[in-house]
Amino acid sequence: MRAKKDKEKTTVHVASEYGRLNAVLLHRPGIEIEQMTPATAAEALYSDILSKHIVDKEYAAFCGVLEKWTRVYYVEDVLTEILDNDDVRQRLVSCCCQQDNCEYLADILMQHSSRQLAKELVEGVRYHADTDLSRFKDSRFVLKPLYNLFFTRDASSSVYDEVLVNTMSFPVRQRETLIYKAIFEYYFGANTFCASDSNRRARTEGGDVQVAGPDLLCIGQGIRTNQLGIMALARKFANERKHFRILVQELPRKPESFIHLDMVFTFLGAHNCMVYEPMLSKSGLFAGKATTLVECDGGKITTKEFPNILKGLKHCGMELDPVFCGQGEMWYQDREQWHSGANFFALGDGKVIGYERNRFTIEALDHAGFSVLDADEVCAGKVSMDDYDRFVVAFKASELPRAGGGARCMTMPINRS
Repeated sequence: MRAKKDKEKTTVHVASEYGRLNAVLLHRPGIEIEQMTPATAAEALYSDILSKHIVDKEYAAFCGVLEKWTRVYYVEDVLTEILDNDDVRQRLVSCCCQQDNCEYLADILMQHSSRQLAKELVEGVRYHADTDLSRFKDSRFVLKPLYNLFFTRDASSSVYDEVLVNTMSFPVRQRETLIYKAIFEYYFGANTFCASDSNRRARTEGGDVQVAGPDLLCIGQGIRTNQLGIMALARKFANERKHFRILVQELPRKPESFIHLDMVFTFLGAHNCMVYEPMLSKSGLFAGKATTLVECDGGKITTKEFPNILKGLKHCGMELDPVFCGQGEMWYQDREQWHSGANFFALGDGKVIGYERNRFTIEALDHAGFSVLDADEVCAGKVSMDDYDRFVVAFKASELPRAGGGARCMTMPINRS
């Protein structure tokens, strides 16, 4: 049963990466990120453990800027609301417990309040000696924490008027898709689809999916999103539309800083993008990495190779001026790309937010005509983003970048105009 749309609630519509942001879904990092140890960090897909005390301060500035600009929904709040629906509660709890092989826990969780249950589905449920779940004793958690949930971009993607529920490549993130599917269907009343519906081996993740325009997606193909996933999307749109295109950029499979396309390429607006230069020159780890245009025309799918992603976009009618991560200097770009120096999030055309720590990249934006605004001053009301045609809001962060993602990773746009 799908919930009725509330007139006050936002409908899903994202036709570009840079349209005026009207609504976004965020998740404040909770105690789940403190459940990692050095021994379990790799399983959680982290290269280090985080300090929540520091993360809280950094994230407050980040979401504070977004709250000044747009309507912000938080995962725990909307999840709590849909869990008041008994059918949703039963279905979601059952699926989550089945996925983590702890079906016995479902009856216990069903007795909890919606608020408590929402927290448990995200933060995990610890093993207690007075339960019948002794097989979980050595793993500490019966229901594992969702360490990566604050990267709201990855498990779901707003694609035009639907939501792509991504098929995550690692088990530690698969419960996220159950939660987001329920949120978008039952809270926002959105239609959802999944690439793996047609092929169970198909994989997509939101960091790889960028809506370039009404009939064009840019998608990264690497360790998280595979060719089967991309072709499943191509077939879907080929069946639904007379003309559609997907520009595919092949990515290095290691190190982990290249896991998604948005770690090396993000839209800054209709005419600018942030780029890690070796992706364009096909040098270093990008040597031999293909850029392929998949064209869907009248139900027929063909492919064509291009020298790089900008050449492919130009062929599709989008001519972008690149701003280079780390100013394109080898020593700077590699250091700053490692900490999401190419991962910017557009609030509108030429209006972006990103990490202040990537100072050479911020300087490159300054030289390209983007006014540099301080996030703390924006949050305090000392600076208004509305006073600037083009800007980058730089927010201070030392701990958040160590989690392996940036501003785009931490945002899931729901509606753009």
